[in-house]
Amino acid sequence: MAAGRGAELLRSPTSSGRATFMELFFDLAFVVALTRVSQRFAGLSDDAGWALVTGFGRTLLLFLALWLIWSHTAWITSRYEPEHPLIQAVVVGTMFAGLIMAVTLPRAMEERALPFAAAYLMVMLVRPLVVAAGLRGHPRRLVPLRLAAWAAASAPLWLAGALGPDHLRLPLWATALAVDYLAWTLGWPLPWLGASKVGRWRIAGTHLADRYQQMFLIALGESILVIGVVFSGRDYSGVRAAAFTVAFATSALLWRIYFHRAGLLLTEAFDRAALPGRLGAASERTHLLIVLSVLATSVGYELVIDQPFGPARPSGLLFVAGGPVLFLVARMRLEYEIFGRVTSSRLIGVVVLLLLTPAMVRWAPMVGLCVVAGVLALVASLDALRSRGRPLEVPASPIGRKASDDRPAEA
Repeated sequence: MAAGRGAELLRSPTSSGRATFMELFFDLAFVVALTRVSQRFAGLSDDAGWALVTGFGRTLLLFLALWLIWSHTAWITSRYEPEHPLIQAVVVGTMFAGLIMAVTLPRAMEERALPFAAAYLMVMLVRPLVVAAGLRGHPRRLVPLRLAAWAAASAPLWLAGALGPDHLRLPLWATALAVDYLAWTLGWPLPWLGASKVGRWRIAGTHLADRYQQMFLIALGESILVIGVVFSGRDYSGVRAAAFTVAFATSALLWRIYFHRAGLLLTEAFDRAALPGRLGAASERTHLLIVLSVLATSVGYELVIDQPFGPARPSGLLFVAGGPVLFLVARMRLEYEIFGRVTSSRLIGVVVLLLLTPAMVRWAPMVGLCVVAGVLALVASLDALRSRGRPLEVPASPIGRKASDDRPAEA
């Protein structure tokens, strides 16, 4: 009887595997958030040396906090019934907190630190308690209680960083975020209760794959927004129009490379996985890198369209070349997760970009972006040649397999 109470919150086998309109509405807050992250990165354009490193680290920390909120929500709606009123209320409440984090993000490491941290803790600490209350006597209520316990452990660090001296904010928040990510990786272990690793959770795997693909498209949409806004806000000229065109072509190539075979078959790979939670945990980390790489690349667009033939700057190279390199590395990881192998095209792209990076230091930003677009076009062409005349492969993920000694998935 106890297990029956709260069971209506769980996803039923007949529940749709597609994302709901509520989840797409939820993503709108993160469109704003990713735009703010991109703006903070772009603000580093004049920095160099240690200032560039610390500035990049501060913005990366804020992005990772946002990503944890989004990815936890994606797992909640893959594990619980997204059409249930309580889960919908949780999603809307998370959206509001995410929007607060987005609007405070430009100054979150300065005078708006407290509202950013408070919104983050509302999600990490209060949300699992609401879900646990909705589950009532169901055995699965122990999982959100684990989440709340670990969030309570890191909360003092978040608050101390927000309320304390500015120079301690970065180390305190970095430690707090490390605790939150470590808890996620270890399965929020507690004394006498053990851990509940996400790799063993029962989830709607196809739904989770759908959400990862959607977040990639949101990041890609943010890059298109950057291209349009920057170009429309500057004086029109032939070289800026050329930079605008090359930037758009680069985004189109990122889309093509992602969805070629592996990205297209992500949903089917989850469908075939014996343990979709294990594949989902690996894919979550991969898509974190993919989304970050697209954001970094979009910052490169902004710098190039602003000054196509301006002086080369270390920050510009970090985004113009570093973003695509990270994207190709993450895309190789995604291919391994889907097929258990890595083809040579993306490896060739990474090697060529790394070899050309020292020369890009001396080239104008426009030349660097053209080189990046050319290398990505090479990768896409090699992919097309390899797959010409071949049917779509059957996903054979080595991560979602169930070994003979594996225990059944947890409830």
